[in-house]
Amino acid sequence: MIVAIDGPSGSGKSSTARAVAEELGGLFVDTGAMYRATSLYLSRLGLERADEVGPEHVRDLDVRLEVSGNDEGDRLRVLLGSEDVSQEIRKEYAGRLASEFAQSDCVRKAMVARQQMMAREVSSCGGTVVMEGRDIGTVVFPQADVKIFMTADDRVRASRRRAELLDQGQDVPLQSILDDMRARDARDRSRLQAPLVKAVDAIGLDTTGLDFEEQVGRIVKIVTERQSQMQRGTN
Repeated sequence: MIVAIDGPSGSGKSSTARAVAEELGGLFVDTGAMYRATSLYLSRLGLERADEVGPEHVRDLDVRLEVSGNDEGDRLRVLLGSEDVSQEIRKEYAGRLASEFAQSDCVRKAMVARQQMMAREVSSCGGTVVMEGRDIGTVVFPQADVKIFMTADDRVRASRRRAELLDQGQDVPLQSILDDMRARDARDRSRLQAPLVKAVDAIGLDTTGLDFEEQVGRIVKIVTERQSQMQRGTN
């Protein structure tokens, strides 16, 4: 089974998708982290804009997601070659880079191919894959078994993002985060390649008034109900 969770930045996609995957005993694929790591790689090549990226720039790209366990539980590591960039890609500048380079056709083709391969390997063996991003249900897996489109008030999203940054030791003004988020939303919705849009058959979930456990619970309920329908052979 493939579960696609889309939505704008700060809507809680990554943390929610990770928790949903844990509840379902499935694999969580953080596509946003893959884009951030790729954008970090391209910036290190000296590139600054999406229109500068060519096939030669992503030919040797090596981005991998790896689950490592310790006494505190499993941890998703984002590797760029042999370098662990899990912390670096969570910084604000990495998000801005990702929003820019995600407009590149070369980047999107490379990422979509990797994401589809990862999900198919697991789902073909009867497993569950939970993927989150901005185009999973519309471009990467339009045939996903369950599609969720998460939204929230932009100020609520900015507040959540600021709390995450504070936990990482980054004290960024709320207004700065809000302005950056609105600009990123505009870019994501207006880009020619895979714009941010709700799939026609996606289930909308506004998390503005929900706490974390509630939003995870609602998605798990939707997925388990769909699993039951599939087992009964109904649509």
